[in-house]
Amino acid sequence: MRLIKISAGFLLAISLTSWSCSLANTTTFGTQAPQTSGDLHYKVPEGWVAGQPSSKMRVAQFKLPKADGDNEDGELVLYYFGANQGGTAQANIDRWISQIQQADGSSSKDKAKTESLTVNGLKITTVDVAGRYTAEMAPGSGKFYDNANYRLRAAVIETAKGNYFVKLVGPAKTVGRWEQSFTDYLKSFEFK
Repeated sequence: MRLIKISAGFLLAISLTSWSCSLANTTTFGTQAPQTSGDLHYKVPEGWVAGQPSSKMRVAQFKLPKADGDNEDGELVLYYFGANQGGTAQANIDRWISQIQQADGSSSKDKAKTESLTVNGLKITTVDVAGRYTAEMAPGSGKFYDNANYRLRAAVIETAKGNYFVKLVGPAKTVGRWEQSFTDYLKSFEFK
């Protein structure tokens, strides 16, 4: 009889161990993994002119019509390079700041305004800097813009799917004309 009790107890212990190990490979009740599927949704401000994205990395691109007295429109592009692609928020902020030069030779980093905010649960880091726009026209092209009196507004939107990047550049007066709509655009972001 004693032999049967030990065997039954041993079998019960093995069964419980197997059962608990199988639970370790499943999601714990009451918790969920972060949502990594979904897309960034937003509202396009009135007056922005949507264009056909010129590459698959451009989610959307818009022309922001020029202000009176300016020769060019502003351009806003929303980029997504893929999960864990495109670099950190700070690396992008630093790169964007380096694309603007000051006429007096001073540091654009000292003149740039950066801000972090949370919109609908998304962390957004923004930069605003004005001066001479000198970014490379296309990666690796060796050709650079040389536009005086420009302004760059940009943002990194952190989502569970990876970072999205917004870059608005154009004549300072034109970018100023669209200041409120740019802010409204950022505040409309939702990931679902």
